[in-house]
Amino acid sequence: MKSKTNKTNATPGDYVEVHLAKVIYEGTLLERPESERGVVLLKLDSGYNIGFNKKDVLKIEVIEKSREEKEEKTELKRDPEKPNIAMVITGGTIAARLNPRKGGVDWLTTPESLFKFYPGIFDKVNVVKVEVPFMKASEDMDFKDWQKIAKITEKFLNDSAISGIIITHGTDFLHYTSAALSLFLKNLNKPVVLTYSQRSIDRASSDANLNLQCSALAAISDIAEVMLVGHASSNDDFCYAMPGTKVRKMHTSRRDAFKVVNEKPFAKVFPDRIEKIGDYHVRDNKKKTKTDTRFEEKVSLLKVYPGQNPSILDYYLEKEYKGIVLELSGLGHAPTKRARNSWTRKLKEIQDKGVIVCAASQTIYGRLDPFVYSNGRELLETGIIYLEDMLAETAYVKLGWVLGHEEWAKNKETIKEKMLENFSHELNDRLEE
Repeated sequence: MKSKTNKTNATPGDYVEVHLAKVIYEGTLLERPESERGVVLLKLDSGYNIGFNKKDVLKIEVIEKSREEKEEKTELKRDPEKPNIAMVITGGTIAARLNPRKGGVDWLTTPESLFKFYPGIFDKVNVVKVEVPFMKASEDMDFKDWQKIAKITEKFLNDSAISGIIITHGTDFLHYTSAALSLFLKNLNKPVVLTYSQRSIDRASSDANLNLQCSALAAISDIAEVMLVGHASSNDDFCYAMPGTKVRKMHTSRRDAFKVVNEKPFAKVFPDRIEKIGDYHVRDNKKKTKTDTRFEEKVSLLKVYPGQNPSILDYYLEKEYKGIVLELSGLGHAPTKRARNSWTRKLKEIQDKGVIVCAASQTIYGRLDPFVYSNGRELLETGIIYLEDMLAETAYVKLGWVLGHEEWAKNKETIKEKMLENFSHELNDRLEE
């Protein structure tokens, strides 16, 4: 975009009125791509962008010159009375600020930049170290990224000057990362808090400030767990601290998108206090945390649906996959010999050839039980490992982790034993509402 339009002296970053024939829009004028020369782009106060055909614009009137903030040197004073924490920034909305010229975001990658936009997290703590291993949307991550985060987290956890760690992350696949860290970090000594933002800081409804304030308090608490901290409701009152293996994103856009499944949260976290709800391991600064990040990437998560042809399993056999987690219906069912496309024979075949098959439920809440109906018993007899109340996403991560251990992967009974061993709250004897 040229620095000025042919109908105004407005420049990108200015707060303007865009006058059309019957309506006037207010917002921040944005730069436009070279490929869209005939378009005027505007960021509305709601946070959404809108485009107009330049021919339809009668005039653009400047209300306020550019709101783009000049870079200022921020001197961050550390309070010796406050505990120190470290942050690992991996991307996501929570680690970004609006650049009004671009209509996009710039990353917050230093304690100074965080203080400028999220001063509330410094009320209780000093953010003394920030590490940025990468900037990625969560859907672009894989197990190698989980391993990087785990290694950095291990280093901070074993630093005696650090009280806890906050990890900022995109929302969509956050629960895969939290499950991975729950398994990768052994002998955990301090809190590891993952947090997020559904809505950017430039929107009035942003959830970023409360999530970070609560995360700061959780990071210096006695909860020595991998936890996800985020809005408990759509209100800005408190957050939940949720087990990393028992949490799932349940809504595309709500601020309280993440819910604990079949388990209680560890705690309610207010900006000024924590109220314990569930059981957790207590901080022990004398412990030394170690990582165990071995992972077999030839694992898959597959949803079973009515009428599905079991020949899909041949693909995984041909591609030499080591394990599959099936999302079965209800108590743990798939089409059996009564169906036109019975899965019984094919499941037996691929397991006889060495593929490990585990089962989780599509219903999310509740527990698998293959003994209630005959088709469940029929599937169990093929050798499937039924994973009780484990979430399917956690089961996928855990299967990759278990099979990554050569000493475990040599024997199916050992694999079953490890998959049904409760390493980090992933299995529950008693289900919570």
